[in-house]
Amino acid sequence: MSGALHQPGAAYDGSFVPSVQGLRGIAALSVLMDHFYDMPKGGMYDIPDPGFLPPLWLWLQSVINVGGHGVELFFMISGFLIPASLVRHGSLPRFFFDRVLRIMPVFVVLHLALFAIGPIVGYKFFRGIDLTSYLGIFAANLFFVQDALGLPIAQQNAWTLTYEWAFYIWFALTFSMWRGGGKLLAAPLILLGLACLMHWPITAFFCIGMLFSATGFRISIPGRVGLLAGLACGAALYASLVLFHPFVGLLPGFLLFGMVLAPESGLGRALSAPALQYVGKISYSLYLVHPFVLFPLQVIGLKLVAAGVDRWLLWAAFIVLGLVMSLVASAISYELIEVRLRRLLDGAIRGTFFRPLKVGQSV
Repeated sequence: MSGALHQPGAAYDGSFVPSVQGLRGIAALSVLMDHFYDMPKGGMYDIPDPGFLPPLWLWLQSVINVGGHGVELFFMISGFLIPASLVRHGSLPRFFFDRVLRIMPVFVVLHLALFAIGPIVGYKFFRGIDLTSYLGIFAANLFFVQDALGLPIAQQNAWTLTYEWAFYIWFALTFSMWRGGGKLLAAPLILLGLACLMHWPITAFFCIGMLFSATGFRISIPGRVGLLAGLACGAALYASLVLFHPFVGLLPGFLLFGMVLAPESGLGRALSAPALQYVGKISYSLYLVHPFVLFPLQVIGLKLVAAGVDRWLLWAAFIVLGLVMSLVASAISYELIEVRLRRLLDGAIRGTFFRPLKVGQSV
């Protein structure tokens, strides 16, 4: 079987790409896998036992522990989708309105639940917290400035949303300046972006998505050879992020994403499988919801191992129950919050800020 390089051409038009949806699912499952390894370690809740993670081979620990780098896959996806979304909306207010509707409902529901239940169950920083600290951490996390203020992160995975929002704002402003005033006006923002890449190297993965969004360049390697090539690039990406500097991972990340976007590639076809399509559809809920599902299982596991229950049995139960319950909870979150609540909020609020579009007019 032969591969092909699709040379740069038209920019991405914003149409649905099944393989990108599948990659979303892989990214969310990757982070979930990392927490299957990390959360059983224990070291909390005043239980002296070291946790219920059984003794694993070091190579297996390393393989599982790289899962947290699924966030770089999410950054590539955002870099690819956001430019076309901004062009399609045609205005910054409409773009940011829809970004808020996309990101905030699930986050806010979980945020309120965490700050209501956290003090009751003594979750992490809530134990012994005073009212002033409680309100400060609540507000800082709600507006994604907890890192800047040196305050604890509330939702376990929400730290990446700080990067996402920073990218949305930076790209929207840079794009608008470039279009409205040319390179000279956009130059300071471009330099700011480069400075951010140096300070936070993982943000460079947004650039991979942006590059593919701006061109028609794709890497099509069909069949099993293409699938194996994609898996090899994925493994090289994860290994680079663990063993070397994030910039080293940019090359395998570029090759991987080029194969993801080629519709005839073996990797692209594999990622378009129905099961991965569904996981990709609920991936945002899965990414944010699963720590809430795993937390009670973690507490139960730590108590049972202290009572003498076998670690292998507890870890296996934690993985199986955690996976099933996380998928179910995420599917419910998707249907109730991402679909129904979002639609309700959209219908109730949009008309307050924007005039109805004329017939034939698009965003």
